[in-house]
Amino acid sequence: MRLRVAVTDTDWYRRLRGLASLGQLDEVNFWRPSAAAFHALSPGEIFLFKLHAPHNLIVGGGFFRHTSTLPVATAWEIFGQANGVATEGELLTRLRKLSRNPGLELADPITCIVLSEPFFLASDAEIPCPPELFPRHIVSGKNYDGQAGAGLRLYATLCESLRHSHLGPGVGPATANLLEPVHRGSPQIVYPRLGQAGFRIGVTDAYRRRCAMTGERTLPALDAAHIYPVSSGGRHDLRNGLLLRRDLHSLFDLGYLGIHPRTRRILVSRRIRQEFDNGRDYYALDGREIAAPADPGAAPMPDYLQLHLDAVFRG
Repeated sequence: MRLRVAVTDTDWYRRLRGLASLGQLDEVNFWRPSAAAFHALSPGEIFLFKLHAPHNLIVGGGFFRHTSTLPVATAWEIFGQANGVATEGELLTRLRKLSRNPGLELADPITCIVLSEPFFLASDAEIPCPPELFPRHIVSGKNYDGQAGAGLRLYATLCESLRHSHLGPGVGPATANLLEPVHRGSPQIVYPRLGQAGFRIGVTDAYRRRCAMTGERTLPALDAAHIYPVSSGGRHDLRNGLLLRRDLHSLFDLGYLGIHPRTRRILVSRRIRQEFDNGRDYYALDGREIAAPADPGAAPMPDYLQLHLDAVFRG
């Protein structure tokens, strides 16, 4: 288990804390104004927010889930105010300032670091971050080994601070793990609960930004679709997701398309022809096997595909 302490803008932190107090925050985007890759953490490890001097306090954090490079406009569409700003224009303005690139546009790529289960410490439980723990010359972030030395002490202090922060009911599994009495031995990684934004980005990247049915690569035309709807009991789970062209997403949600749970071949309902006297392009997909995701762990779960066939598909 590693912990990363990252320097955090105070306005960004305050806006997100405000959203969290209203129960409107399940994930945040810790964005970077460049397209540089982020490899500092693995999924489930802890990402902590440290305010600039003179505060030098750790005030909250979250659990690293995924990182992706996305156009500014897409980052706003997916995260909205979970970017730590009020409007798309404000996001663009801040990116231009931090990157020192006044010509940066909405189509330009930025690094999005998806943090799930964000938490914010009570004011009397914030953690001092003295220079011996976090040297002043570090302007971005620093990793700590949670199994020994300063990292283990930081982990224990974080657990204690969370227990005094009155997070209330409904916390996710990764946060709940930190609220338990400090475990003997090494800290354990528990994967955080995935939200809508993390689901969308995770599914998009799992399918290499290509439609699973057609191979279409125009990103604005693609949607991360739930196989079995969340409204019916489905989850934000990569195994319950497919990247689909938007028209195919609509037809899939309405039951005009399905996928065989064993062969993973596309099924096209006869109701398209019956109800719309059309559908030649869609019938050309019938029997085609969907693309496999890059990560085998994101492959569609047969149980979800069967639930979709039983409850949604118009056979």
